[in-house]
Amino acid sequence: MYRILIADDNAANRELLEAYLANFECVTEIAVDGQDTLNKAESFKPDLILLDVMMPKRSGFEVCRELKSDPVKKKIMILMVTALNELGDIEKAVAAGTDDFLSKPVNRVELTKRVENMLRLKDTGDELERLRSYIREMEDNAKPKK
Repeated sequence: MYRILIADDNAANRELLEAYLANFECVTEIAVDGQDTLNKAESFKPDLILLDVMMPKRSGFEVCRELKSDPVKKKIMILMVTALNELGDIEKAVAAGTDDFLSKPVNRVELTKRVENMLRLKDTGDELERLRSYIREMEDNAKPKK
């Protein structure tokens, strides 16, 4: 079952996103600010974060940059969901390391399709990593022992 963290300081936005995800087989967790998002990324270990940009304590850009600079957490898929939609904001989101960007007001069909695609990409990346590990293990076992 997928784990999705919804990070937004606005309760109505969080409830709406949670309602849009109701048909997904997932467990959701809520974060109310940037620091809470980083804490929940550590404890909840989400597969995907729906990340608002304009939040107290730490902006979504800062949170994204920090998560993507961590060797373990960089595998978390991040979909920035924000009222900001200027070209410069999109460039900042990409520079911070976001995997995708969605402007508010959020369209239910667009959100669910993007979430579905991002989780599929995560599964593919996880499978690729498992295969790489298996190949390394087989290569190590095939080496002559001294």
